[in-house]
Amino acid sequence: MNAVLGWHFSTADQRLQYGDGRLIVPGETLRHEGTLVLCSRGLHASERILDALKYAPGPYLWRVRLSGEIAASDDKLVASERTALWGVDATPVLRDFARRCALDVIHLWDAPPVVRQYLRTGDETIRAAARDAARAAWAAEDAAGDAEAAAWAAAWAAGDAAAAAAAWAAEAAGAAAWDAARDRQQRRLTALVWAEARRNVLPSGGVL
Repeated sequence: MNAVLGWHFSTADQRLQYGDGRLIVPGETLRHEGTLVLCSRGLHASERILDALKYAPGPYLWRVRLSGEIAASDDKLVASERTALWGVDATPVLRDFARRCALDVIHLWDAPPVVRQYLRTGDETIRAAARDAARAAWAAEDAAGDAEAAAWAAAWAAGDAAAAAAAWAAEAAGAAAWDAARDRQQRRLTALVWAEARRNVLPSGGVL
């Protein structure tokens, strides 16, 4: 397989996981020796940011190029070589993304005012209160359904679990609209990431 561009999340210390400890440095290529095994051996990435987010151990996002030997599954790839092209702390992006996903389904439940305010403004001074109110509303639901899923999306958004917020928002959108919801979320997250990268990492117009 030819070289593939992808996305990879790391922890804030920008080091490899699982006892490896090597530092991820823009412009440098990391190499894995030995057999590649998806999810356990090799250097991983996903072609879609939303897929990479499912496996994120932390908020630091890297644009990477995979090369050498490459194996693929539906939502991730593993390679013998991975070059970090650039990286950015995606914490503000993920919080923004999670709130927007929760707002997609805000109409499906009777959200407390503090939840609505946080989701619309991102006011950090009320995030904890919004999280607690959303979780309480979810717990009070008598049966699973769209309202419960929407409440969970808000709770996770206020708790910064962007991947979970996206999943719950897609579920609340309904099974028939699942693919459309996921595609919309992918486009949204990609646009937010590129905007953040251009503000903080890339020269004007950069598109690596």
